[in-house]
Amino acid sequence: MFSNGQLLFAVFFVIAFSGIIIFTYRKDFKRHQIHFKGSFKILLTFITAIIILFFIKYFTQA
Repeated sequence: MFSNGQLLFAVFFVIAFSGIIIFTYRKDFKRHQIHFKGSFKILLTFITAIIILFFIKYFTQA
């Protein structure tokens, strides 16, 4: 389906992209803790709301 060159490019791209993302996150870690306090609570609330919606859908279908 894919040529060897395309597969090699995809592997290299994923490795390079992941490395850049990790490097950038580590660089900005202290700044994230200052400016984004409480964002974890918002994420948990959002995930909980989605789970509740799935439960409502599951239990209300005949």
